[in-house]
Amino acid sequence: MIGVPETTLSLTRRDGAGRPVVFLHGLGSRARLDWPEAEWAEELGGRPALLVDLPAHGDSPAAGTLSTSDVVDLIARSIAAVASQQEIDLVGYSLGARLAWALAGHPAVAVRRVALGGLSAMEPFTMVDLPAARVALAGGAVPADPVTGMILSMLTLPGNRPEALLELIEGLASEPFDPAIGAPAQPVLLLGGVDDPMAQGIDGLAAAVRDSRIVRVPGDHLGALHAPEFRAAVTRFLAED
Repeated sequence: MIGVPETTLSLTRRDGAGRPVVFLHGLGSRARLDWPEAEWAEELGGRPALLVDLPAHGDSPAAGTLSTSDVVDLIARSIAAVASQQEIDLVGYSLGARLAWALAGHPAVAVRRVALGGLSAMEPFTMVDLPAARVALAGGAVPADPVTGMILSMLTLPGNRPEALLELIEGLASEPFDPAIGAPAQPVLLLGGVDDPMAQGIDGLAAAVRDSRIVRVPGDHLGALHAPEFRAAVTRFLAED
């Protein structure tokens, strides 16, 4: 197994008072795009926020082909470095939700509540044709497989590092997401867009969690993340004792 790098990830801190809220973004994005201050500052009601750029995203370094467990270790260490001994709330979307599912039980962080949006009940990364994707990145043929093509379109958005992101996917696929393993013990809010096929399995995910609730919001996979109803549901959930 590849060891976890001694580096830490890039975190953006938004000042405030009270329990910090940690945000994890989706694949091919970055923290400030998925969680813009203009949308979230008022919703947090003055609470501090920690926005994590995942490995090979935004200002964070690439981490090669780390397994899911190793990526979660890296995220936990990065959070603990700036929020040591503090209880946190955790909000993740898409890939960020997949990682937050495992991070909730990590011994290095004390998580109180978990809000997960756009989480797929299946593991898409195991369906990515890595050789075909690498051929396409080198200027070759576009992959015929629709899943690989969709993932590739996300990796090649402006400002991304496609090769490093593909390595990240390869590592995550080596330890696929399995909702039957390590379900969060905390209260969990599962959010899905009504037009998001990736989030259609959240009812099954809820069944794996002891204390869960489901909220459907308008939008597809991208639109749901920025819907006012999404932010309102997360805010209500995190305001509970």
